[in-house]
Amino acid sequence: MIERLKGAMVGSGAEWVLWLMLALSVLSLAIMLERAWLFWTLRDNVDALMRDLRQLLRSGDMAGARRRLEASPSAAAAVVLAGLADADLGPAAAEEAMSAAAGVQRLKLERRLAFLGTLGNNAPFIGLLGTVIGIVGAFEALGKANSAPVAGVAASQLAPAAVMTNIAEALVATAVGLLVAIPAVAAFNFFSRLVRTTAANTNALESVLLAHLKAIPNARREAK
Repeated sequence: MIERLKGAMVGSGAEWVLWLMLALSVLSLAIMLERAWLFWTLRDNVDALMRDLRQLLRSGDMAGARRRLEASPSAAAAVVLAGLADADLGPAAAEEAMSAAAGVQRLKLERRLAFLGTLGNNAPFIGLLGTVIGIVGAFEALGKANSAPVAGVAASQLAPAAVMTNIAEALVATAVGLLVAIPAVAAFNFFSRLVRTTAANTNALESVLLAHLKAIPNARREAK
């Protein structure tokens, strides 16, 4: 079994690992650019949106509040807009509608981020696999050189040099794995932070609408 596995590893070599890492790095870069473009298109001044929404709700301009939210490209505005659509059913209905919309928006923001996290965690191990395959091949070559008929002192001197060269080449796979993993981890952490920031902004904007809807019954009772 061991001999068969060793023969398969030596026969395949570590080059396929480098091609695999190259393909994964291209896919990772494509996801980074796509996610960056998505978050760029969703950017907005949430503080100004919150201030405008509060003023419009206090003045009773529900149509104006809807138009203001529709004009914002942010995910937070899309969530609160769903709550505003059910505002006439009461605060509980609006809160449920916003909770459902927030789940949809979160899935949209987190799409493909799991791939970046998985690649960042496993790319070094894939590179290490290539290194192990290269080292196995190097020692296999050394073993064959030592078992071959001695042709002279030159052969025994060249064998260790050839092994070191093969090991140096094998370590390239580990380096490539790290080069693929580091940007993937950095991008995953960056986009995850943006998702958390968006969720916090959404919660703040939701609170503005819910506070207004919960205050309406109290205002009616005081008017009576």
